[in-house]
Amino acid sequence: MSLQDELREHFVREHPGDAARVIERQAEFPAGLDQLSVESFTRLLEQVDPALLKPLFLSVDVDRQGKVLASASIRTAMLILRSLTDDELSAALDSLPQGIRSEYVELLEFPDRTAGRYMDRLLARYRTDQTVGEALAELRGSKAQRVRSLYVVTDDDVLAGRVDLQDMALAEPETLMSELVNDVQDVALLTSTEADLVEFFDRSRVDSIPVVDHDYKLLGIIRYGNLFQAAEEAATAGIQRMVGVSADERALSTPLFAVKRRLLWLHINLLTAFLAAAVVGLFESTIAQFTALAILLPVVAGQSGNAGSQALAVTMRGLALREISTLQWRAVLTKEVQIGMINGTALAITCGLGVWAWSQSWGLALVIAIAMITAMIMAGISGALVPMILSRLGQDPATASSIILTTVTDVAGFMAFLGTATLLSGIL
Repeated sequence: MSLQDELREHFVREHPGDAARVIERQAEFPAGLDQLSVESFTRLLEQVDPALLKPLFLSVDVDRQGKVLASASIRTAMLILRSLTDDELSAALDSLPQGIRSEYVELLEFPDRTAGRYMDRLLARYRTDQTVGEALAELRGSKAQRVRSLYVVTDDDVLAGRVDLQDMALAEPETLMSELVNDVQDVALLTSTEADLVEFFDRSRVDSIPVVDHDYKLLGIIRYGNLFQAAEEAATAGIQRMVGVSADERALSTPLFAVKRRLLWLHINLLTAFLAAAVVGLFESTIAQFTALAILLPVVAGQSGNAGSQALAVTMRGLALREISTLQWRAVLTKEVQIGMINGTALAITCGLGVWAWSQSWGLALVIAIAMITAMIMAGISGALVPMILSRLGQDPATASSIILTTVTDVAGFMAFLGTATLLSGIL
């Protein structure tokens, strides 16, 4: 191995995150990646932008693909496998040993965001009839990292309980593992949902949860770090989806990748903007007669948009954390209507006084005050109902909620202001 290859290997192995950022900034992959060891290449895949996982993975030969999949975390391996075409997937799976191939084929059948997707493979099995010394030797041989406890099984692989490493460190090497076993409070099935797992971790306050089958046989382990990372990605992806950005786009994704993901939603947003413009067009004669309305129109629309976003954020958080369900829509709606009335009244007084001082027209001040209250109430209703309706329809409430809400609040604001101005045109 040349000095350049050794330096590249050392940098990627010791600083995979930095190496991933370097690759993401390049227009094409740098030479020499296929010369990296399987360990270093796998570490790089664990850190790189998910949008680059597939091309990076396919940049190495099929034999190395199998070794990479075998050493990668289940999360990364699933992201790669699910992005491949049928032919690429078949070739990648064929490169794996039979045991691991069967495991991945089974995992690919599980729904997204379930325990089967977050589970780590068992690197070793620890049995109740083992001594502490034997278990520690097996642990060292497995090269497992960040382990605080071991899950112990019986001879027929049925979960017996958990043994803390601290207890093992203080015990004599001849002590049987069965003497140190603690009961396991919560276990997950392969089909347990992400929400179930979060509830388990919150209740048990442990660093990992075992995954068992219906016969209580140990299948794998879900680490808190894996679930936390998944939950964090889901939360940030939700933020992106709210504004019509794909969940798999990253800050350093290529411009073409970003354009493909954003352009459709921008066109949808353009159509909704024309809808709002059409509402304004209905009141063209009123605006032409009272030009001050055109100046004040963004004030009402902007305030209703902000109020709607606040209601939307609180409602979506409640749904995500399971603080509320769609069955409680009346309670949420009542709360947001009350908030809209109070905030709308306060803003109406402030805005009305400001408009009167600017225009010396008490009629115009009254119009914008009434419109402000109406728009704030409508914004609160929209912010509460949009995610509730999407959730009830079985859709992700984060999917473009912001775009839908913006349209609703703009139309409501324009209608409230211009409609009130038309009705009260006699005092303007």
